[in-house]
Amino acid sequence: MDSIRIKGGNPLKGKIHISGAKNAALPLLTACLLTDEPLALGNVPNLADIVTMSRLLEQLGVDIGSDGIGPEGRVRTLKAGKLCGIVAPYDLVRKMRASILVLGPLLARAGEAKVSLPGGCAIGSRPVDLHIGALQKLGAEINLDNGYIHARAPQGLRGGDITFPTVTVTGTENAMMAATLAKGETKIINAAREPEVIDLAHCLVAMGASIEGIGSDRIVITGKDKLHAARHDVVPDRIEAGTFAMAAAITNGEVELIGAKLEHLNSVSIILAEAGIDMTETSQGLRVRRMNELNGTDVMTEPYPGFPTDLQAQMMALMCVANGASMITETIFENRFMHVPELRRMGANITVHNSSALVRGVPMLTGAEVMATDLRASVSLALAGLAARGETVLNRIYHLDRGYERLEEKLAACGADIERVAAAA
Repeated sequence: MDSIRIKGGNPLKGKIHISGAKNAALPLLTACLLTDEPLALGNVPNLADIVTMSRLLEQLGVDIGSDGIGPEGRVRTLKAGKLCGIVAPYDLVRKMRASILVLGPLLARAGEAKVSLPGGCAIGSRPVDLHIGALQKLGAEINLDNGYIHARAPQGLRGGDITFPTVTVTGTENAMMAATLAKGETKIINAAREPEVIDLAHCLVAMGASIEGIGSDRIVITGKDKLHAARHDVVPDRIEAGTFAMAAAITNGEVELIGAKLEHLNSVSIILAEAGIDMTETSQGLRVRRMNELNGTDVMTEPYPGFPTDLQAQMMALMCVANGASMITETIFENRFMHVPELRRMGANITVHNSSALVRGVPMLTGAEVMATDLRASVSLALAGLAARGETVLNRIYHLDRGYERLEEKLAACGADIERVAAAA
């Protein structure tokens, strides 16, 4: 199994191109199931999760072509002309929780879907009951059988009122996609407002869907008999942009994040400013640098537009070398501090109590051999390695490859001493 070796101490200097957002690309890929006409997606990142989703879609009968690299990045054309199945099997779904996103569009298009209960990172329970409840509001008959969600709507879905008890990104996306082909009007209350949800909504509109309230917590969709071909470019990855912003800060460097959008990172920029880090818009994206000393700052994760849970681990790594103390509170997932023992191996001073972690900054972290436990934890350890004295070896980087495209190449181009080490044959 490959690993990544990092020798810390080099300030990052230069430009980093931000890839298309994984969390936007995955639902956009599944949107192809809603029509028998081609859906062309630009700026698609080359990630392990994208490969997994593509294999799942191909198994359902989707033809996926690549148009190479264009001005907006990698282009994929997907055509679900004739579906050849309605089953999303365990051997694929177990690798990635986002596989649940085929449930809504497959049910809406084919009238039936059988999707394995999903897998993915072990960062806490992400129940599918919100997805099931939403589709039942649209008239679906759903049973759980032998580890599969079996949904039927032989007469088609019908519009209804869906009120989510808690904010759910993939639940909102599944409901939106299903509602585009449902008969009548659907209201989604307490909808997620993440940029990735907005991006999906804009793509669905380009395909002919009728959606009002995009970007708000109340979405109204009037179902159509059919959607059509469209071309859409995946929004830049705000989590990747935030990660590289913190990489610049932890190394006391200065980078320009090409393609990053400040409007997607408002809550992050506010927190980083409190910590002594400046994020300034440029003609091409965002410039990030330290303004002064790095200061401990309290953080609480919240649904968008709050501070994203997917940047919590990276922020913790940054606070490990800040002056003073910071309190980091995780409100989204109950088991998302698995990076803490590995950061402690590098000399971090962190005390966890329930959903909060007290981080007392230390003058210097020390390189060590560490192990990734989930996607965002893995990159937090890479950030710590960039700032540490000596050598850090990051193992189990298949987690990292699920969400970051060419991470080591992008960092090395800005002066980091980092390389991927292939596993021994």
